[in-house]
Amino acid sequence: MDQSNRYANLALREEALIEGGRHVLCAYTMKPKAGYGDYLSTAAHFAAESSTGTNVEVCTTDEFTKGVDALVYEIDEARELMKIAYPVDLFDRNIIDGRAMIASFLTLTIGNNQGMGDVEYAKMLDFYVPPAYLRLFDGPTMNIQDMWRVLDRPVVDGGMVVGTIIKPKLGLRPQPFADACHQFWLGGDFIKNDEPQGNQVFAPLKETMKAVADAMRRAQDATGEAKLFSANITADDPAEMVARGEYILETFAENADHVAFLVDGYVAGPTAVTTARRNFPGQFLHFHRAGHGAVTSPQSRRGYTSFVHCKMTRLQGASGMHTGTMGYGKMEGDTADKAIAFMLEQDTADGPFYRQEWLGMKPTTPIISGGMNALRLPGFFDNLGHSNVIQTSGGGAFGHRDGGTAGAKSLRQAQDAWQQGIKLVEYAKDHPELKGAFASFTADADRLYPGWRDELGTGA
Repeated sequence: MDQSNRYANLALREEALIEGGRHVLCAYTMKPKAGYGDYLSTAAHFAAESSTGTNVEVCTTDEFTKGVDALVYEIDEARELMKIAYPVDLFDRNIIDGRAMIASFLTLTIGNNQGMGDVEYAKMLDFYVPPAYLRLFDGPTMNIQDMWRVLDRPVVDGGMVVGTIIKPKLGLRPQPFADACHQFWLGGDFIKNDEPQGNQVFAPLKETMKAVADAMRRAQDATGEAKLFSANITADDPAEMVARGEYILETFAENADHVAFLVDGYVAGPTAVTTARRNFPGQFLHFHRAGHGAVTSPQSRRGYTSFVHCKMTRLQGASGMHTGTMGYGKMEGDTADKAIAFMLEQDTADGPFYRQEWLGMKPTTPIISGGMNALRLPGFFDNLGHSNVIQTSGGGAFGHRDGGTAGAKSLRQAQDAWQQGIKLVEYAKDHPELKGAFASFTADADRLYPGWRDELGTGA
């Protein structure tokens, strides 16, 4: 059934829709399945399924219902592009406070339409949130500025938070895990639980947290510097998440403001993120995106992109969000992914199709991880244009030939060299930990810094 007369209006202009402020706009790549309708009729069916319609006319539709139809307002069949305007009133709101929810946004915009028989594939590429809807989202309460305060740094351009993920991600008992934390903290700032870590039988959460809290105290005493820890509180049950969070804060006691809470936001979903955001507004909310590649990878033709995923995390209130390494580490991505970081951290930013005004909503901090080491950081900073990120190197720290402490120091030294405009090889001559990074990661050294052996000496 061709529903384009009702669910498409190509006379609508994007500028007018944005000025009106009553629609969420979404851009998709979409391909109709062969043997079904033309591009516009398939797009209209997609919009119908996303809002007030189905695949047949129903007797319960009235004139008011038609007033909240989602409407296709632009198509470009050659580019497989369609844009849909969703009336703000379509989206679910809390009964307790009238606030908006990402669960409802996703239910409409990538719900049943992803599985329709006449759609070969469809993937959301960008979306625009008008002010009237934007103000209904929680947004972040904390971000990197709050970490800089704990670290006694300037709250403007305080620089990279030097972090790691303890490896192996699973298999360490509580004390060996805490010992590795202590080793890194003697040179670095921040440690996160890896996303699978929680309350395994060989590493009970309560025992592990006690050991880590003790390691933090000892590292702070030894260095005279504050240290930070991100504890994984992800669970299926919000009550379990709250119980974990409360126990962790009690255990870290006087260092409670040094603790972030990590939530696996993709696999556990918006409910888990909002549970942490609302029950612990004074803690940095560390959004981990494990599993997102199932829908965001370029190989996946359905779902949504990494850009869309990250933009949603700012609405939900994530303090920090894993954004990949923009082609400088081991993860999928390229230099253009800096647009993701800009959308998270700037008050006005351009996406692939829409400019978003955040209207003062607190920024979300990019978290950079996945195959990074000291040698790769300068190129990454050059591309991004600043070093105000949280950077977590697992192998890039503990793969250093002199251990985790030296690995942490090499990461910090790489940022210092970049900030001072000094070439990395030159800076390494007077900084043994950075010099050791060249000898530890020789493949990167040869690729990025040809001739480093001659400059630093054969035994570097």
